[in-house]
Amino acid sequence: MDDAVQAAAYAQGDFAIAHQFLVDQAGRLLGDLPPEARALDLGCGPGDVTVRFARAWPGWHIDAVDGAEAMLALARARLRAEALQARVRLYRAVLPHDPLPGSGYQVVLSNSLLHHLHDPQVLWSAVRAVAAPAAAVYVTDLRRPADEAELHRLIETYGAGGPAVLQRDFAASLRAAFTVQEVRGQLAAAGLAGLDVLALTDRHLAVVGCLRLAC
Repeated sequence: MDDAVQAAAYAQGDFAIAHQFLVDQAGRLLGDLPPEARALDLGCGPGDVTVRFARAWPGWHIDAVDGAEAMLALARARLRAEALQARVRLYRAVLPHDPLPGSGYQVVLSNSLLHHLHDPQVLWSAVRAVAAPAAAVYVTDLRRPADEAELHRLIETYGAGGPAVLQRDFAASLRAAFTVQEVRGQLAAAGLAGLDVLALTDRHLAVVGCLRLAC
């Protein structure tokens, strides 16, 4: 999403309730997350979810990565407004071609990146490469509806009244998203144990757990 108009429309969308819900669920599903940690946020977009995690866990230092300069420009402005530049650092990297900013992260986060990838193993390989032993992993994404009728219901429920570009993107994202069972298969293929896949809402799934690497 490197088009400036498209990125701005996304950043201006009203995702506050959904994003805060996703952040709140991290603490509920993962239990006692470390009060101080190095965290990596893969696919940070305009930074709204990243900022919410930084607020919720003020002892975290977060490296946030996105492949779209248009999104990172919006994220930089958001961090300045929130005075979070000392705890959140932004990096541009396109998976799997560019190096990530570090490794050994105690927390690995991602929201709404998985369905953008042609090969989902790109994300899981990155998680495997950067996570510390027993790292907490919290990956959220859309999940594909069962049929077109359900897709249109979701668009009417959550996208009606929004800009046309966001409605189109929402529909395309729902069609590109994966099911819970598909993501479980991806994790098994990647050798990532200790992670569970949950249907979090009628349109979201979550991958949660403490990472164990299978040989």
